[in-house]
Amino acid sequence: MGEFNNQVVLITGAAGNLGQAAAEVFASKGARLALMDRDESGLTAARNALPADATVSLYPTDLIDPDSVAASVEKILAEMQHIHVLANIAGGFTMGPMLHETQDKDWDFMFNLNARSVFNTCRAIVPGMLTQGGGRIINVSARAAQDGKAKMAPYCASKSAVITLTESLAAEHKFNNINVNCILPGTVDTPQNRADMPQADHSKWVAPAALADVIAFLASTAARSVTGAAVPVYGQS
Repeated sequence: MGEFNNQVVLITGAAGNLGQAAAEVFASKGARLALMDRDESGLTAARNALPADATVSLYPTDLIDPDSVAASVEKILAEMQHIHVLANIAGGFTMGPMLHETQDKDWDFMFNLNARSVFNTCRAIVPGMLTQGGGRIINVSARAAQDGKAKMAPYCASKSAVITLTESLAAEHKFNNINVNCILPGTVDTPQNRADMPQADHSKWVAPAALADVIAFLASTAARSVTGAAVPVYGQS
């Protein structure tokens, strides 16, 4: 019997590096997985990387489109009855120009990808958690949310919004058994980051599996008294 046996865990951005790592951790602990991403082939690859006996359902979804999110959540609830844990992992990064040279489309892209996606999923899922008597939500912000950097204003601001959204949602539901927390990763050790920063000391970066362990902890009963937290996970960087 795993720690999350028979619990339904919804993971957004499941086709990405951290999403796949989270799926592996929750599957190993007995969870029933609902994997959500707009990349259908990536979702299939993520499913194929999991043990054959894992209970996994795939939900191709445009997380920026509230109707697409609502439709997928409705389908999950129809098929799996509950969503006990929401791991909001979808997001991304682009380096930008100076703020005064930033175009509206670049600002909107970062806020849609990193903040609106979290808003859309939380808005769709919280009513079901209220009905079932509780749940756990873990969002992914970033170290850069607390320390603005040059040519990264849209990214830093959008990830800062995730922290504030997390705090607000936690305050709204602290008496409803819905715990809402976020993690603040440092530089994550992914193939993409290694290619972009080949001269860096990769051993000091944070492994996706280590981040996934923190997400699983925040979803567990051991973290039942933790809500509204922004947890740094910086590795040695």
